[in-house]
Amino acid sequence: MVHPAARADASGMTGFPFAQVDVFATRPLSGNPLAVVSDADALTGEDMQRIANWTNLSETTFLLAPATPGADYRVRIFTPEKELPFAGHPTLGTCHTWLLAHPGHAGDTVVQECGAGLVTLRKSDGGRLAFAAPPLLRDEPADDAVQDELADVLGIDRADVLEARWVDNGPGWVAVRLASADAVLALTPRVSDYEIGVVGPYPPGSPHAVEVRAFFPTAGSLTEDPVTGSLNAGLAQWLLGTGFLAAPYVASQGTALGRAGEVHVTQEDGDIWVGGTSTTRVTGTLTL
Repeated sequence: MVHPAARADASGMTGFPFAQVDVFATRPLSGNPLAVVSDADALTGEDMQRIANWTNLSETTFLLAPATPGADYRVRIFTPEKELPFAGHPTLGTCHTWLLAHPGHAGDTVVQECGAGLVTLRKSDGGRLAFAAPPLLRDEPADDAVQDELADVLGIDRADVLEARWVDNGPGWVAVRLASADAVLALTPRVSDYEIGVVGPYPPGSPHAVEVRAFFPTAGSLTEDPVTGSLNAGLAQWLLGTGFLAAPYVASQGTALGRAGEVHVTQEDGDIWVGGTSTTRVTGTLTL
């Protein structure tokens, strides 16, 4: 599928290729949806923020011509409220969309330019795309005061927080490890100012190594993200680094929302790769 460039129609309205992609899904409509606007160089940052607020998805991305040598494309990533330097499921879904529009792209790797710098993606087993986990911007244990507050926000006893650590690669994640996947699924958190990731293990021999949930504030309310690539990248760097997990492994996320997301994590030559399936569900034209 080759997208036409943005162009004005007979009424003078400008059209931009538009897609909605289901990322990390194991069956139709079970992952995290992403809106992708292509050929978006004519749009201002204000335009992009307005569109992202209108789509009202966790993220909307805008494909642009690269500005850095070696990059295949540039992307800007917006939530309904703000721009992000990096996010995981937008990285996979945007690359998927770009590859569909560039069927002649040679090689198995793609280089994305974003606010966090250059991110390498590659094709992995089963047709999945995977991105190399970017360096953490904040990588340190959460102090006692923060852990007390996290326990309160999550509605659990302080003793249930086995570990907590900042694993921020752009969105601001602080992560909490609980004793089990069941404990993660039982959470009923309240809104806070934190972007919180929670992880707990499944019993040995289960199809998934861990269950993951992600919570963040949106306009004064609590939002749970269905499946979160950036959080899983940060968790992998933390939990592989401590030996709590061993690669390869598969994380489950979205169960509490009735989704069925899977995040595939591998490690090669010191690099951690975070991958999942991306499928286009909607295509069309965004007119402005």
